[in-house]
Amino acid sequence: MQAQAAVEDEQLWLQANTNVPVAQDVRLTLEQIARFSDRQGGLFQSELGALLQYRATKRIELGFGYRYVGSHNRNSAANENRFRVQAVGSFGRVSTRLRVDARFNPRGDEIGFRIRPLVRYNHPLGREGVFLFGTHESFLIPNSTSWGQRSGYERMRNTVGLAFPIGKQVAADLGYLNEYRFGRGGARDQVNHALSLQLTVNLRPVHLRQRPDDSSTH
Repeated sequence: MQAQAAVEDEQLWLQANTNVPVAQDVRLTLEQIARFSDRQGGLFQSELGALLQYRATKRIELGFGYRYVGSHNRNSAANENRFRVQAVGSFGRVSTRLRVDARFNPRGDEIGFRIRPLVRYNHPLGREGVFLFGTHESFLIPNSTSWGQRSGYERMRNTVGLAFPIGKQVAADLGYLNEYRFGRGGARDQVNHALSLQLTVNLRPVHLRQRPDDSSTH
């Protein structure tokens, strides 16, 4: 039997992060996300959240955070509350992030967990703070729920782009993001082609670090 072609969609992903110093080696990141889709009639997902991060060592940063996720227009998913813990490692041009999400959905009592390993490579372009980057992130689902989460390898995201400073306290990541979602229960696979723009504002001047973005992406 001939396999069905994947469903494709063109999207725009926007994100703004604000880093607020709290104490030595501790910062609070405030996050705003808006995602737009051709197939889903415009804005289909918004996210508001905060992430408290502690620099445990020179290379390792630990974080705990919360996000409220809203669905809009043709997006039939329920609004969710999400908590997450993560560890970020910086190793020269390579950086990593391991995140675990806990999803609370009003359509069921079970908590849906997701494990999200991410790796990023940064290639300097000569000017300070400007570099090409590439990332890969996988979504591994350890448990199924009555409200729709299914265990297994759910999706992957691959991004290529350019990171650059905008003044001393603002940095930008601009790139192409490809999200491949594997179909479940007879549904077709879906490929999302997204233009991704992320702005990071530091409330005091800091050195730009080549690390994974603190969100990522949802």
